[in-house]
Amino acid sequence: TSHIGRMPVYFPSDVSVEHDLTPIQNPRIASELNNTVLTVKGPLGELQMPIKPFVQLSTETTAQGEAHINVVVADAADKKQKAMWGTTRNLIRNMVTGVSEGYRVHLRLVGVGYRAVLENNNRSISLKLGYSHPVVIELPEGVTCTVPIPNRLILQGIDLQKVTELAAKIQRWRKPEPYNQKGIFINDETIKKKEGKKK
Repeated sequence: TSHIGRMPVYFPSDVSVEHDLTPIQNPRIASELNNTVLTVKGPLGELQMPIKPFVQLSTETTAQGEAHINVVVADAADKKQKAMWGTTRNLIRNMVTGVSEGYRVHLRLVGVGYRAVLENNNRSISLKLGYSHPVVIELPEGVTCTVPIPNRLILQGIDLQKVTELAAKIQRWRKPEPYNQKGIFINDETIKKKEGKKK
């Protein structure tokens, strides 16, 4: 059995979980055909996720009033189903955390003259990263950004994937490099300093 998959996902009282068992007939992508839809709502918003036909969800409330979701698959011996078991459970947990607490990612711009400015009604970030032109990045729907000081960015949102994808997209413009230790660092990321070649 899947060690992660069989762990229940607890959710607070201000989060509601709804599993629509109507199979998807017109999917966005072919693999979602006949999937069902799980909707998780919380104080910060709402997220949806397709659930594979072989995954069964059940909601229970303990005697102490704690609600949780159990995830089971039809055939745990099937490699594909076993793989999706743990993955589905963790994705549901990420959704519950997202709608109740949200996610935030800190970015540090390290380099001479590196700075960030919010533009376009706070919907895009203009970054000065030592190129001849500023790099402008649009914020995806559901992600907000604050710039407490010019070389710090805080990305926030309820969808973990969107927040971390945007952080990675920004970092691609200046990956941290080990000689001068310059670049864009995510959260507490550091890079070991290297000595240059000595003659």
